[in-house]
Amino acid sequence: MAVTGLILVSFVCIHLLGNLSLFAGADAINTYAAKLQSLGPIVWIFRAVMLAVVVVHIGFGVQLTVQNSAARPVGYLQKVNERSTFSGRSMIVTGLILMVFIVFHLFHFTGHYMVDMTGLIDPATGHLNVYQMVVDAFNKTFILIAYAIGMVCLFLHLAHGVGSFFQSLGLTNECTLDGVGTLGKVVSFVLFVGYFAVIIRGAI
Repeated sequence: MAVTGLILVSFVCIHLLGNLSLFAGADAINTYAAKLQSLGPIVWIFRAVMLAVVVVHIGFGVQLTVQNSAARPVGYLQKVNERSTFSGRSMIVTGLILMVFIVFHLFHFTGHYMVDMTGLIDPATGHLNVYQMVVDAFNKTFILIAYAIGMVCLFLHLAHGVGSFFQSLGLTNECTLDGVGTLGKVVSFVLFVGYFAVIIRGAI
């Protein structure tokens, strides 16, 4: 699970760098999108691999949750969460919501569902005006709310997940546990701010 998590976090970081080209203007993000489009089948193979990694990661998460529940069939009379956090206790929920969000995102920006394609394709080059598509999308309340929920769930999931990665590999102890937890929160917050900034930039 740690390996699939590392792959997904790496992708989230790389994906954000591409999305941030939105701040450089229409030409920048449209050129970036055209470059990806020019890779043809390679992009679709990459997407298929990443989707498989997501499925495997969620499968491990569900399995771990079931095993934890089976390990204690009788609940606590009084449960005190001394070290656990809300993000840690909600991992399975945020993970499943993120899976739905990823499918929604693929249907939306890749499949162009719920997108008015009128005037978005340059007849001379055949390239998509991604900048205008993003602006149109985030000026719709439903789309804006859906992506905001997705980013909140991403923040909560990574806030615990990044720290769990080091713990799963046995790289933490009593001295480093708090530091690793803080690292997870910092990484998740930076990614949250970055992605949310893209949403806000598209909406204004």
